[in-house]
Amino acid sequence: MYYIPYGYWYPYNVNVSMDIYRVQPIYWTNPGEIGEFQSFELNPGIERTMIPLKDYGHTPFVVNINDASKQNNTYRTAVWTGKNMQVTLMSINGGDDIGLEIHPNVDQFLRIEQGHGVVQMGKNKNQLNIQSNVTEGSAIMVPAGTWHNVINTGYIPLKLYSIYSPPEHPAGTVHITKAEAMAAENP
Repeated sequence: MYYIPYGYWYPYNVNVSMDIYRVQPIYWTNPGEIGEFQSFELNPGIERTMIPLKDYGHTPFVVNINDASKQNNTYRTAVWTGKNMQVTLMSINGGDDIGLEIHPNVDQFLRIEQGHGVVQMGKNKNQLNIQSNVTEGSAIMVPAGTWHNVINTGYIPLKLYSIYSPPEHPAGTVHITKAEAMAAENP
């Protein structure tokens, strides 16, 4: 018979590790719904380090994109700009939106890492006939020449990252607010 130190007699003493039941995260509220995003770690001795959010373009770069997206508090920050692709992080305040836009020669991929909202897309800016609810884990593909907008319908910031192919913004772009981004795009 197998030795199981805290087991019960057959048929209840399955030879399976009970470590998965020993320590569980405790959420007094849904993480991120009140104030800043909080992570309750299973290993509290291991601290997460802050990721310096800057453009690492044209060099090999590896990052936990989920952590970087949730850490970002700017409207837009480019974290990697190459010859054929660009990755930006975005934080959209509750009730705000990215703003209706079109990229004539750029395909775009967006992934929601925190929060929830609505995406609208269409071939005409007055006829956005594609509309879908998006939440954490949602991926949005926007073909070049498509009008689109992402609206934060929640109370917490909508955290996402966007991949442009080819790059849409100058290398090193940081827009603290949406107003700053609009001013830079429409001088």
